[in-house]
Parts: sequence; C-alpha cells; structure tokens
Amino acid sequence: MSHLFPDFDDTDSSVRRSLKGKHILMTGTTGFLGKAVLEKLIRAVPEIGGIYLLVRGNARHPDARERFYSEIASASVFELLRSEDQEGFEAFLEEKVHCIKGELTRPRFGLPDAEYERLSSRIDLVINSAASVNFREELDKALTINTLCLDNVAHFARNSGGIPVVQVSTCYVNGMNSGEIHEDIIKPAGADIPRSEDGYYQTEALVRLLHDKITDVRSRYSGKLLEKKLVELGIREANHYGWSDTYTFTKWLGEQRLMEALADQSLTIVRPSIIESALKEPMPGWIEGVKVADAIILAYAREKVTLFPGNRESVIDVIPVDLVANSILLASAEAITAEQARRIYQCCSGSMNPVTLGEFIDHLMDEARENYAAYDKLFCRQPTKPFMAVNRTLFDAAVTGIRVPLSLASKAMKMAGQNRDLKVLRNLDTTRALATIFGFYTAPDYVFHNEQLMALAERMGDSDRELFSVDPRRIGWETYLRKTHLGGLNRYAMGERRVYSLRTRRERRAAAAA
Repeated sequence: MSHLFPDFDDTDSSVRRSLKGKHILMTGTTGFLGKAVLEKLIRAVPEIGGIYLLVRGNARHPDARERFYSEIASASVFELLRSEDQEGFEAFLEEKVHCIKGELTRPRFGLPDAEYERLSSRIDLVINSAASVNFREELDKALTINTLCLDNVAHFARNSGGIPVVQVSTCYVNGMNSGEIHEDIIKPAGADIPRSEDGYYQTEALVRLLHDKITDVRSRYSGKLLEKKLVELGIREANHYGWSDTYTFTKWLGEQRLMEALADQSLTIVRPSIIESALKEPMPGWIEGVKVADAIILAYAREKVTLFPGNRESVIDVIPVDLVANSILLASAEAITAEQARRIYQCCSGSMNPVTLGEFIDHLMDEARENYAAYDKLFCRQPTKPFMAVNRTLFDAAVTGIRVPLSLASKAMKMAGQNRDLKVLRNLDTTRALATIFGFYTAPDYVFHNEQLMALAERMGDSDRELFSVDPRRIGWETYLRKTHLGGLNRYAMGERRVYSLRTRRERRAAAAA
C-alpha cells in the first residue's frame, strides 16, 4: 500500500525505520483515539510487520474480526485511505491487521494458553489506549478497566520477553494539584499514599481497601440503587485522595500499578489533555462522538445552557487528536529502539500555546452568531443569548435561586391538572448535570507542560517533526475553534453514520467474476 507522504524517503524518518517490520499489539481501537492511532499507523508506516488488535466480541458481533469491520474499519477516520487507494487499504487490512478476540480485564486476556503464547512470541510493542472515560463510572467498573487490567498488560509484556509498553493516560491524573504540572509522577493532592524508593506510589493496600468498600456497598444495595451508590463511592474516594472524579483517580492508580509491575522494563506513559477534533489529519475537524467541551457546546446550540461555572482567565488545555496520535507513535518508535527506561510525556497546549476559557468561548460564540447556518446539524437558529462563565459560588446561587421557585411552580401546575414540564426547569437541570460532571475542567488553576515531548520530537529529526507533528504552536486557535472544530462537529459528530461495507479481495474477485 502506498503511503501519503511521497516527499519523504523511508531513511528520513526515524519513526518509520524503527517500526518497519515490527508487530504491535493495540487495545482500545474501538475508541476515538485508538482509531486515530490505527489510521495514522496504517497511513504513515505501511512497512509495519503486523498490527494485532485485542477486540472483545459483543452480542451483535460475537466474532472479533466481524466487529472490527463493523465498528472500526467502517469509521469515517479511514475516508482518506479509502479515497486514496481502496484496493490497497483493503489488502492491508486483510494481510497485516489481525483481530484477537480477547478481554483485557481477564488474566492472559481470556485466551487459550496456546494462543496466548503464540501472540506473546510475535509482539514487539504494546500500545494500550483502552479505558473507561466515564467521569462518574461505578467504582468497581472503573477500577477493573482503568487500573486492575494493567496487571494483565504487564504480565503480557514480561511474558513476551520484556517488550516495551506505551500506556495512554491523561494529564488530568494531576487531580486537584495546582500550579505548573510537569512530565513526572504525580503526587496525590489529598490523603497520603505510601511512596516507593523508585518514585511510584504503592497502591496495593489502597486497592484492597477500595474493594472492601465496594463489597460493603454491594451487600447493602441492589439494582439501580446499587449502581448509584457505587458511583457515589467512587466520587467520594476520588475526592478524599485528591481527584475530582473516578476516571482520573483510577487512571492515576493505573499509572502507579504499571510503574511498579514494569520497574525493570521499558514503560512510556503518554498523557493527553482534553482531546478534541483533528487539526489536519486525516481530515481537518475529524472527530467521533461528543467530547468534554462538545457536550457544553451542543447544549448551548440546543438552547439548553447559557450559564456555566468557569474562570474566563484560566487556561483550558485542549489538544487535537492527530497531535496525540503522533505523540503515541513517536513514543512507540523510541520505546522500541532506545534503552529500557520509564518515560512520561504530556501532549498538551497550555504551556506553549495557551488559550483561555474566555477566548475559547468567545471564538465559538462569535462563529455561532455570524455563521450559524453553516452548521445546520448543530444550530436550529441563530443563538440570541450569550454564553456566560461565572465563578462556582455565583453559579450555584443563581441556579438554586432560579430553580426553587420554578420547581414550586411546576408542582402547582401539576396539582392544578396541567401536567407539563417547564422547559426552563428542564434546561436548568441539564445545566446543573453538565456542571457536576465538567465544572472542574472549566476552572483550571494548573498549567500542563510538554518539554520532554518536544525534546523527543527534536531528537527524532526534521522529517518526523513534519510526519508526526506534536507541536501545539501550530494551532491557530481562532481558525481551529471557529472553522475546523465547529465544522468537524457538524460533519462528523452530528452527521449520520455512514455504513461502509468492506469485503476481502477474494469476495470482490468472486463478485466480479460472477
């Protein structure tokens, strides 16, 4: 399959030289970031030896390869590859993409011993981007997916002869720490957790304690109430140790777990900030689903939210998905060729190309007012009300002050036989729900740094700085937010999903001969 960078010879790119002929195990490729990494790997490193995807079967698609074609290969992220060389793309998938039906949360991935050993003998590198990104996940589920399953990743890496692991984490393992946040092990902002001489935090006792609390909750509740209590337990424990939500707490625990298990092996942790639509690749604005900031944008576009807690002067750290995918592949190339070490890279914009929350809001609102008709799937009509970010105390007072009389009015109407909800009351509840989940991220008092990631890009050389750009200074925020991101939301996130049926070359040839 031809690649899309004809101006660069293979020998110019350290990444392509390092990954040529290698066999990579990837997880999380049904997710937004995982698809972006897979697409860039196929497009920019066609000389890869093989890509092995750990994919769960599900009720609709019990076979891993069937699920791959239905949910991954059919995604809009591959439009460029299909348009450039559909024949070559399908051939690449058939020859070099191998789907393994397994479960990351089970020992040995739930594979039969012989299959597990065969897989172990083939793989040169693991890229793990699987995660539960639900900020308010039930604690038992978040622990299983974001923390405990990393024991299985570490076991596989050791069983494969000590191969490198690239773990995708998040800058927000920072939790409630404030100030300048560098690419290092994060200290909890809350209750003390014992720290090892090697720098990582020892979490075994804490995980046992959390399991005991989960068991206690399970013994006292059931059904929907049990789910609610496990969510509340996760938030409470996260807050106690210094995190705003269960997602970031369990991702931090996962980092520590891997650092301990792979203390004598190569481990690279890549921490993105808030991942949003692509800056350039594979298409400007490409996105899948509604991300952190987009939930608020969409609620505003639907006239449900006009007030939100936040600090207009704070730096909100957003990073396009293609820069994150490039960071992962730079880190992967280094992990395969460099000496064994523990490395941490943050893929972020806040220290080198900051945009404040106020600027972020103003760019989007200006575009919405001036060109709303261009985003027909987002905006039903021109927005008339401003979107205001206010401090949390004022927000809580305003929402409570407005909601109480409206709630009383709604009850009075129902008692009078007028059984209809007040739209304003529903909108307030939407605002409050979004603020509960995302309010922490819109009033940041920290700045993420990426000096080590930029140094890695510098070491890789000129070609790779173009092929695999990670430089946030390339983002022009006004153009990106007003045109690229809103356009991408309208086209990809809000558009109808295209059903793309892939057939093997054998099937296509048979059909042509019929």
